[in-house]
Amino acid sequence: MEVLRRSSVFAAEIMDAFDRSPTDKELVAQAKALGREFVHARLLRAGLSWSAPERAALAPGGRLAEVCTVLLRLGDELELIRPSIYRNVARQLNISLHSESVVTDAFLAVAAQIFAAGITWGKVVSLYLVAAGLAVDCVRQAQPAMVHALVDCLGEFVRKTLATWLRRRGGWTDVLKCVVSSNPGFHSHWLVTALCSFGRFLKAAFFVLLPER
Repeated sequence: MEVLRRSSVFAAEIMDAFDRSPTDKELVAQAKALGREFVHARLLRAGLSWSAPERAALAPGGRLAEVCTVLLRLGDELELIRPSIYRNVARQLNISLHSESVVTDAFLAVAAQIFAAGITWGKVVSLYLVAAGLAVDCVRQAQPAMVHALVDCLGEFVRKTLATWLRRRGGWTDVLKCVVSSNPGFHSHWLVTALCSFGRFLKAAFFVLLPER
């Protein structure tokens, strides 16, 4: 009961931040809440379950729920173009899922490569897809605790790398300006910057991690 009460208060605080200019702390809290929802949706799609006591259900029709819906739809757009990139991520990186530090280091290495040449919403969506892909791998290999570590790692990366960019755009709601279209020609509008040479992101991350193994 206490966990549910704290979750409700936390959710209310997150939603309040949409009515004004969000602080970095709020942007990170929202990033983690979105991460939990994004990962949860992808796990459900894969027929897997994951218990997250701190996960508060997003209020239907709320701004955060709307942002999450758009992130998921944009993620679908990316996966339609290159479906293999975000599957079996751990195998592509050739990492073991039995060490939290290995998993989080791998995620941060890929994240650094994704944003090496700048920040776009397409790349932000890619970041969430990589986190979700690793989460699916972890749950499939009976390592559900790693998912919590991935979400925390995602929040920390947002704090260090994306918070200023997000704040300048008024926060996470800026992603709502992205239009999802079924027209293949539309993909060049924003997806190309996300997927261009994305395969090299994983390869580059692999070579960054190689000396540590």
